[in-house]
Amino acid sequence: MKTALDNTGYEPFKGYDQLEAVINRDTKAVWCDMNPAPRPCFNTTLLRELRSFQHEVEMSVRNGLEDIDFVVWRSGIPGVWNLGGDLNLFRQLIENRDRETLSRYAKACIDVVHPNYVSFGLPDLTTICVLEGNALGGGFEAAMSGNVLIAEEGVQMGLPEILFNLFPGMGAYSMLSRKIGPALAERIILSGDTYEAERLYELGVVDVLAKKGEGVRAAHDYIKKQQKSRNGTLAIRRAAQRVHPPIEYREMMDVVDIWVDAALQLTEKDLRVMNILVNRQEKLMARTSAAVQKAS
Repeated sequence: MKTALDNTGYEPFKGYDQLEAVINRDTKAVWCDMNPAPRPCFNTTLLRELRSFQHEVEMSVRNGLEDIDFVVWRSGIPGVWNLGGDLNLFRQLIENRDRETLSRYAKACIDVVHPNYVSFGLPDLTTICVLEGNALGGGFEAAMSGNVLIAEEGVQMGLPEILFNLFPGMGAYSMLSRKIGPALAERIILSGDTYEAERLYELGVVDVLAKKGEGVRAAHDYIKKQQKSRNGTLAIRRAAQRVHPPIEYREMMDVVDIWVDAALQLTEKDLRVMNILVNRQEKLMARTSAAVQKAS
């Protein structure tokens, strides 16, 4: 299993097709790799499995079946953390004026992002996102939903939605504005640019900057460090939440409603630009698959 520096002591979760998850009871850490197919995006199957997995972890802790302090999210796709929403599905739903299905998809995204942001509702749990590859759009939003964002040097992150006349509606503004202020958050969102991990670390978006190829080790080091000062670390988090209350689920859903309204206003020209990004996703996935096959 790629998630461990030392594979001993890891036991797998079962019943998932696009997730690989293991638990190390010695460190009280769950490691989860996302393996979406055919494109590295949040398809409906991945979203369903992510929510099911979150619920499984939460219930295991609440019912005393497992003692879990950390959930670490990674990608099983080399070079890519996640490229965001299923743009091919978006395009089809917008063309068909299918508001109901589009809203249901957006809600499914929030139903994954918000629990991760609030630590599955478990005050002693820490969610960690480890980026060893690029994260765009909803992929970047999902990465920001972790309590801790670790990124390797050179990793690219960005919110390209403005390029096809939309905005990232699955939590980007809520999370960025709280972390770095609304003015800078809007500047990043409206730019449509990608940013290297080094720059986002300087801005305070990335919490831990790791050397290339050292993202997993950085996560292990973070876990060890927090275990040594766990009482103080969790107390600081509780203090921060008192001063700056966490984002409410209702806020994210209200923004989703704005996003759906905006999505249904896209023109044919906007959808053509979206289609270009879909093709880029497919080409990237094909290159990645070929590289993996060659390496094996």
